[in-house]
Amino acid sequence: MTRARVAVLGIFAADLTFRAARLPKLGETLLADGFSLGSGGKGSNQAIAAAKAGAYATLITRIGDDAFGQMARDEWAGAGVDATHVIVSPDEPTGAAFIFVDARDGQNAIVVNGGAAAALSAADVTAARGAIERAAVVVAQLEQPLAAATAAFELARAAGVATLLNPAPAAPLDDAVFRLCDVVTPNESEAELLTGITVDGEDAARRAADRLLARGAGAVLLTLGEKGALLHRPGQSLLVPAFDAGPVVETTGAGDAFTGAFAVALAEGRDLAEAARFGCAAAGVSVTRPGAGRSMPLRAEIDALLSA
Repeated sequence: MTRARVAVLGIFAADLTFRAARLPKLGETLLADGFSLGSGGKGSNQAIAAAKAGAYATLITRIGDDAFGQMARDEWAGAGVDATHVIVSPDEPTGAAFIFVDARDGQNAIVVNGGAAAALSAADVTAARGAIERAAVVVAQLEQPLAAATAAFELARAAGVATLLNPAPAAPLDDAVFRLCDVVTPNESEAELLTGITVDGEDAARRAADRLLARGAGAVLLTLGEKGALLHRPGQSLLVPAFDAGPVVETTGAGDAFTGAFAVALAEGRDLAEAARFGCAAAGVSVTRPGAGRSMPLRAEIDALLSA
């Protein structure tokens, strides 16, 4: 069977993850319970998730010519991500992220810098035009410049390719951006920033999703953590439950697992509800493992959880 094609725009970041009982106060030094170095960055995570979930996944980004850049190339090669359109910048570092993981419940807080990918341009996207036009779904976030994401979505729309925006990290957006999005996948805090509505329950989630539809999005998949995801579009509003694949170890990367797997299911021709279930299953597996890029599940693991 021919693999569905997904093109992902975004960044790679080396994840420096610290586990501790709490964040330190300003001026305080706190001993961590654990440390790890792994692959992250939303674009990279989502491309890895898509490739491991069965798609031919192409990543469009920039990295530095440094040790973290080599880490990125090794991770992509191991996951089967097409890195043909990754540009190596000799004068800029590869992106990196500080991740705090609460040792009590696995929740996380993140500070990220895109490094070389912060200079990803519309011209870089145009150079990857073929990959975008051959894809069934194009995915972008807000870690790379918005101008690059807009250029990718404009090329995709002109070629009849579906567009998926994961608006993270949250930032104010013009309605013109939403009008380029077939699907938008915010989490609760991102939806609040984009709409001004505090998402503190299912009814509030629907109001926030309505606001995003009014701003031009074709459909909204509002992720709700352990509650699953709300699929909301004209004529349909459906809460897709989360999957329990085992004890939660770490939530870092769960949203990326969801978005990457959801994009694969869409690219394979599944309807939005089926694709959302596929994404929820992928996220359910990912939280049972530490790390971000390396926590993305294989297709067989997603299918097994869906059929359990």
